[in-house]
Amino acid sequence: MPTHTRIRMFNTKETYPNQALDNDLCQAVRAGNTVYVRGQVGTDFDGKLVGLGEPGLQAEQAMKNVKQLLEEAGSDLSHIVKTTTYITDPRYREPVYLEVGKWLKGVFPISTGLVVSALAQPQWLMEIDVIAVIPDSWHGKEAL
Repeated sequence: MPTHTRIRMFNTKETYPNQALDNDLCQAVRAGNTVYVRGQVGTDFDGKLVGLGEPGLQAEQAMKNVKQLLEEAGSDLSHIVKTTTYITDPRYREPVYLEVGKWLKGVFPISTGLVVSALAQPQWLMEIDVIAVIPDSWHGKEAL
């Protein structure tokens, strides 16, 4: 059995049609009991942007994505040990962090926050990636 499970594989040609990219990626990788979730933004898995111009709404969609990806990997939000949050304007810190905090209440991960000049698409105002470690005693849904 392979050690790594790749979740929601895709090619960047479809994800970024406005760019000349051709990379094979996935939304999450489960390696043993560790789950690495790719940076999530305010776009749902059908490619629809949620919250144009609204960093808090984009954060809400990003966290919905994170939750779904962790569940698909056989994990959940309580297993998150590290978050990295990127915002394109320091004024977005409060709405983004308030929203992320709602999803991670009682989890206590370590967190890094960065203000960046831009993300991969100009309409994206925030992005969050996470690392989760599934406890050995966890009896949740196993990854496919």
